[in-house]
Amino acid sequence: MTSTTGTVKTQTEYLFFHTRKQREIVLITPELEKIVEKSGIRDGFCFVSAMHITAAIYVNDLEDGLIADIEEWLETLAPARPDYRHHQTGEDNGDAHLKALLLHHEVTLPITDGRLDLGTWQQIFYAEFDGQRRKRVIVKLMGV
Repeated sequence: MTSTTGTVKTQTEYLFFHTRKQREIVLITPELEKIVEKSGIRDGFCFVSAMHITAAIYVNDLEDGLIADIEEWLETLAPARPDYRHHQTGEDNGDAHLKALLLHHEVTLPITDGRLDLGTWQQIFYAEFDGQRRKRVIVKLMGV
């Protein structure tokens, strides 16, 4: 859906995920690049937000060792364990909420000359910490 207000264009798209594993990190840069290209926006911003409290969006390097390090770091800071107070509500995903907080749920990316304006090694990832069910990410663009 694209709309125009004066000379400013906006576009909203949704990405859907149904991960096979409980915890999974998914590269989403190619999908975002297609959305930006389709929008026709030459200069502006691309806002990407996980619409779930146990998922995150982050920017970093696409390197297997680093991804494993990130997963290990998150598990060290917010380990899966049975004694979270959140579990007293009948849930079992307290660590997923904390992991999502550590990576954050959104990023804002620049669009320059009709493309995502990323650094040399920057890639965008969807991080799922309580998966195996359908989840949604909003992608909102604004620019000229």
